[in-house]
Amino acid sequence: MKMIIAYTRHESFEPIRTELLELGFPSLTITEVKGSGRQKGITEHYRGSELTNYLRPKVKIECVVADKDVKTIARTGSIGDGKVFVMPVEEAYRIRTGESGEETLQAHPDAAAAATA
Repeated sequence: MKMIIAYTRHESFEPIRTELLELGFPSLTITEVKGSGRQKGITEHYRGSELTNYLRPKVKIECVVADKDVKTIARTGSIGDGKVFVMPVEEAYRIRTGESGEETLQAHPDAAAAATA
């Protein structure tokens, strides 16, 4: 299993979420964050002073998927949509039932096949 962590612009989130749902990946964790990357800061004028803000608002999306599904969901194809990081997940357990491993994932079993067809 892999954990996908993506940082993207707020306006990119809804199309990404919709596409993930269509591909059979309903389970996401979303956090509003601030960060800096290649983009330069935005200079604003406030009460006669010039302020440069280098930390831009972003959305952090986290999703755990089966190894075979990583390439299916780890891209959007649009310039400026952000960065995606993939990390290994050693194990997962569903607290209520005791299920473990990929059984705990809520991805549709044929999600990768549907995306490549």
